[in-house]
Amino acid sequence: MLNRILGLVAVAVGGTLLAKQMQQSGGKRSQSSVSIEVDLPVRTVYDQFTQFEQFPQFMESVHEVRQLDDKRLHWKADVFGKVIEWDAEITEQIPDKKIAWQSISGTPNGGKVTFEALSDSRTKVTLELNYEPQDAVETMGDMVGAVRMQARSNLQRFKNLLEQRGSETGAWRGTIPKEGGAAPMH
Repeated sequence: MLNRILGLVAVAVGGTLLAKQMQQSGGKRSQSSVSIEVDLPVRTVYDQFTQFEQFPQFMESVHEVRQLDDKRLHWKADVFGKVIEWDAEITEQIPDKKIAWQSISGTPNGGKVTFEALSDSRTKVTLELNYEPQDAVETMGDMVGAVRMQARSNLQRFKNLLEQRGSETGAWRGTIPKEGGAAPMH
């Protein structure tokens, strides 16, 4: 009987702490960052990452990415059991260095992927995500690190796919300067 009462007290305290955490994080952006090292040159890794329409091959919850033009993408993905769609705009793109984006419709999100040559044949890829949970399920998923785990898993699949293939399937080498900045010289 005492164990049952202690169990109920633990659940009540846990529920109260969770409710307070959800109230404190309500409407706030969450951030997640993960990195992986790929055993290929930075150009190969970057060039494959510019093949946005192929993201569903390694991003588990992504159903479709359509490239609308050089700067805009339409996404369709499963987020905690529900299918959502949004448009994103690439806000900065520097070949072999960085791709940054921001949603322009749908769920607020953004981030960047950076590429760092560790050697002639090894590249560090770092993915930083910023997102705003939209409901209690997304907030709880965020609190337990589900987005971070999914991002890490997606990067691992990207690494495996690319290392097995050994080369990129295409490339877009254009530059999109950061708003208000000049295009870098190459």
